[in-house]
Amino acid sequence: MVGSVMAMDLAAGGDLEVTIADVRHDALATVAGRATRAGRRVITSKADLSDPDEVKRLAAGADVVCGALSSVIGHAALRAVIEAGKPYCDISFMPEDVVGGELDQLAKSRGVTAVVDMGVAPGMSHLLSGHAARLLEPCESLEIYVGGLPRERRWPFEYKAGFSPHDVIEEYTRPSRIVEGGQVVVREALSEPELMDFPGIGTLEAFNTDGLRSLVFTLRGRVPNMKEKTLRYPGHIALMRVFRETGLFSATPVKVKDHRGDVCQVRPLDITAAVMFPKWTYAEGEEDLTVMRVSGVGQRDGRRVRLSWDLLDYYDRNSRATSMSRTTALPCTITARLLAAGKLNRPGVIVPELLADEPGLVEHVLAELAARRVMYKAHEEAL
Repeated sequence: MVGSVMAMDLAAGGDLEVTIADVRHDALATVAGRATRAGRRVITSKADLSDPDEVKRLAAGADVVCGALSSVIGHAALRAVIEAGKPYCDISFMPEDVVGGELDQLAKSRGVTAVVDMGVAPGMSHLLSGHAARLLEPCESLEIYVGGLPRERRWPFEYKAGFSPHDVIEEYTRPSRIVEGGQVVVREALSEPELMDFPGIGTLEAFNTDGLRSLVFTLRGRVPNMKEKTLRYPGHIALMRVFRETGLFSATPVKVKDHRGDVCQVRPLDITAAVMFPKWTYAEGEEDLTVMRVSGVGQRDGRRVRLSWDLLDYYDRNSRATSMSRTTALPCTITARLLAAGKLNRPGVIVPELLADEPGLVEHVLAELAARRVMYKAHEEAL
């Protein structure tokens, strides 16, 4: 969903030769069809991207590489691109912490700039958090609220996955790190629910997920209080907690008997994936929305203020691209163009909040998004 939008956007100007790779023939055929209808040239390549050697082979012929992979293979792909010596921009929601680690050192030694988590959240949420922390002196707190939802609510889930369903489940099971008083505090995922009203949508429920990611390390010394919460339609939290507590999200095998009485082992998560994930998949033309609010509180010009950026984006009927795919893909492609043009050169594994220190970069990304009809509305409120 996301990689195809990246390819279409990069091909739009006609100045780049774009190749998209995937192991699935049907996915490549879909991209090729979209490109033909839009009058854009996109080369397709069938490749198993869980194989680092395949990633290296593909990267070797490129000037810049974009990653839109499942979290389970994202880290290996990152290493492969760095070893290939190519600049990289990635949106894979990999669980590994890469800030200041081995791959950061490897990228610096190879002179490779690798920007990770450059989607919508993480991505724009982190870039704007870094921007707020730079504008506010001091910055007391940062809050991120974000969710991707079907435009039409339907029972029983009142939700569909705008990205990998497996990654959604990881959000519901992985402990959530938040920052309170300068200390990292771990809370259970799906915890501390609260109701929030958003213009144009109505009431949504928010809950803890491990969305701060690199912010826990990069901004904790400057911002003593930070949290991210995921947004869903009311009722979704309770249902997902029941699923989790029942064990349906567990990857630990359990013994079951088949109809003949024979015992076999299955992973509950595999059963959940087989029966529930198809119901979480958007049908062709089914519309979604993305809602996000990033806000920071602190001092600016001698006044205590709240700076906020709000996003409310909908399915694009012209391109038939989901809102989640567009809002995730476009920050990555805009950044990739900066890498390709040599306008962004910071060897190492870089997270978006660190890019906020690059002169004019935040303004450039926001302007380029607006040109693609993804609008972030800025507000300043005196407190």
